[in-house]
Amino acid sequence: MLTSTKNDLIQRTFSYYFLFMCLGLNMAITGPTLPALATQTNSRLGQMGLLFLVSSIGYTLGTLISGRIFDRARGHLVLGIAQLFVAAMLVLIPLTTALWVLLVILVCMGVAGGFINTGGNILMVWTHGEKVGPFMNALHFFFGLGAFLSPLLIAQVIGVQGGYRWGYWILAVIATLVGLRMLTTPGNPRPSFAQDGETVRSVGPIPVALIISCMLFFFFYVGAEIAFGGWIYTYAITLNLAGIVMAAYLNSAFWLSFTIGRLISIPIATRFTPKQVILTALLSSLSVLILGMMFANSSTVLWLMVIGLGFCMAPVYATGFTLAGQSMALTGLLTSIILLGDSLGGMVLPSVVGQVIESSGPQAMVYLIFGSLVLNLLAFFGILRLRPAKPSPST
Repeated sequence: MLTSTKNDLIQRTFSYYFLFMCLGLNMAITGPTLPALATQTNSRLGQMGLLFLVSSIGYTLGTLISGRIFDRARGHLVLGIAQLFVAAMLVLIPLTTALWVLLVILVCMGVAGGFINTGGNILMVWTHGEKVGPFMNALHFFFGLGAFLSPLLIAQVIGVQGGYRWGYWILAVIATLVGLRMLTTPGNPRPSFAQDGETVRSVGPIPVALIISCMLFFFFYVGAEIAFGGWIYTYAITLNLAGIVMAAYLNSAFWLSFTIGRLISIPIATRFTPKQVILTALLSSLSVLILGMMFANSSTVLWLMVIGLGFCMAPVYATGFTLAGQSMALTGLLTSIILLGDSLGGMVLPSVVGQVIESSGPQAMVYLIFGSLVLNLLAFFGILRLRPAKPSPST
């Protein structure tokens, strides 16, 4: 019985890993294909910021709805259906020639992404309990791995007939396989404070100020991450710091360093506290951005900024979620509320960057991301001030 239980645990964990790798693949494909999608839909480049906006609106809706569902339904069934829906949307994206249709597709895809992000995070916490730290970092390492491979894939197929379209269709095949795998993954994880088969309810009073601080933490961090990863391709081309293919590799370099940073953060999570990891990561990220602002016209410094920022930002999200789990009893509902900050952050800053690049020039992107990470640091201090002295029973 023990061997079977361990085997089920391994299967669950790797199913979540593959799911988040697909989430990274899907998230990072938009940036390198923005110019092609603009041409496909006969739209201005500035309008492409709407892709981030509507995707994040859908992501927000999915995050908001999914919390209660994961408290009540079988999590693996919900995640498998959501992943298969994403696969269908990936097939449709390169086929539409109307901007409004593309926006509708991305809203729907965003809803499914919200389900996957919320479900993957909370089921990982429920599966591993108090030992979740390194597993959570590994989960987000796989997200980074997918985000690294996505622009690399686009760089390889861009010269093939059909070009970027094959990138979307290859991802659709991968998403389908992972969705089917998720549907066959055994078990139905529940938190330690819920009995078998019991509907999960909130434990104790809801710490409103702490929840708001956690939401703001994810809002400003995710806004910075998605904005930089989504617009660095356009930033490099607009400033004539890289050609089309080299800009795709530049984008991939960001996600590669991001992935390496998350890989290294797995053993780090076993040796250092979340407070130490997050503070070091954010201060290092701000230092790298200052370097990029000082030498904005240097292609060498651009590469250093891209690689350095990806590496330094890497552990923030996963460690922040671990910190939230240590600070309060996480139900699916509370997780969805906290991760609303994630989806709203991915909505606001990337959209603003698109408008600012068109009106004021691409250099403003770095300043906006710097400001977002400063506010991210302030939200982190708020969490430390408001969290209880003793760890939460949720883990």
